[in-house]
Amino acid sequence: MELVKVKNGLLTEKYTTVHHEKDYQYSAPHYFEVHDHGGNVLGIVHFQEGPIQEAGVNGVTNEDLIAMVLARLEGFQNSEFRCRDNAVVITKLEEALLWLRKRTLEREARGVEGTHTV
Repeated sequence: MELVKVKNGLLTEKYTTVHHEKDYQYSAPHYFEVHDHGGNVLGIVHFQEGPIQEAGVNGVTNEDLIAMVLARLEGFQNSEFRCRDNAVVITKLEEALLWLRKRTLEREARGVEGTHTV
């Protein structure tokens, strides 16, 4: 599988780079790798590919990944590394979960959650 580097002006590439598959289905990339500068793969994330009702559960969700980052930052906040910046990030990630939940609730109410229907 051919990978391309994620480009975002806010990301630093000081220690790692993030890559995803060049060609993907279902409107968004699903497979990600984090590389060190030697090209070694440090981590892989495989997101859900296709609607769950059609493809079954086959990967992590956006919410799963946000929950991981929240748990990590909450750990820092319960240590000597607590800071205002972490608190703000936690609030924004919780807000992101809220908006994703709202989207799911609306799709459930329309009877299209877990499908390709818009």
